[in-house]
Amino acid sequence: MSGYEFVLYEKQRGGVLITLNRPERMNSFNEGMRRDLHAALEEADADPEIRAIVLTGAGRAFSAGADMSTGIEGETVWPYGLPKETSIADFIDGWRNRDRTGIRRLQHMWELRTPVIGAINGWAMGWGSWYAICTHMTYASEDAVFAQPEVRHISNTNFMWTLLAGYKNALRYGLTGDHIDAKEAERIGIVNQSVPRDQLLETCFDLVERIAKVSPETVGVNLMVSTQGLNMMGLSQAWNLNAELSAIAHTSNREDFKRHIDEAGEKGGMRGYLQERDAPFQPEPFGPRSEKSTD
Repeated sequence: MSGYEFVLYEKQRGGVLITLNRPERMNSFNEGMRRDLHAALEEADADPEIRAIVLTGAGRAFSAGADMSTGIEGETVWPYGLPKETSIADFIDGWRNRDRTGIRRLQHMWELRTPVIGAINGWAMGWGSWYAICTHMTYASEDAVFAQPEVRHISNTNFMWTLLAGYKNALRYGLTGDHIDAKEAERIGIVNQSVPRDQLLETCFDLVERIAKVSPETVGVNLMVSTQGLNMMGLSQAWNLNAELSAIAHTSNREDFKRHIDEAGEKGGMRGYLQERDAPFQPEPFGPRSEKSTD
């Protein structure tokens, strides 16, 4: 077992289980967990004993997305949306660099020669949903929830939703941030299958063992037939444009759509911020925050 601070790395059954391990933060991505995850992916990809990677999360979430625990309480901005003592040019360029780095990280996982199987347990929100659906094959527990709620506080979607779910489904959920459950995720094509939570890892490692019956060179080449084929069709260019447009989204702050959310965060912390942001969208169409069925 390799030593990482924010992920667990456990070789088993011809593969490796990589577990995002910040359960107290619902495995939200800070910079340390991003670094650890991609180092672990590189380690696994270089190990000839590992025939496939299973990626999951510790606790009740796969990942709640980017760590928003900093920068909400007491943030001072002037004019609205611009951090104090920061130029407009620096603000835009900073977001461009962050968004391009984020896309490169998704591309890194996507372009590995070792297949990555997502075992999506519980919440997969924002960046968590993007990492989840960018795994080469994706299985979800029946209690999984996918969403991009950050669009509700002025942020971006990801083109992978369009590639997998199709144009109309991607717009339905990318323009609202609405939640979808595992069955809806399976229906629109962002996961292979939804399974009972207690069968999730077993289902994924059964697939690892089946992959291991095929020669590693064949698996690697056939994985690239799909991933590089999609790149040749334009996925890389779409992702690069995604990064540029994401920076525009992040820097397009509007007081009438954002100040009340920020003020709620200043008063009530993260809980207040999220409650103010999401209240107008309740109930959600799917998942535990949807209306209870009367049937």
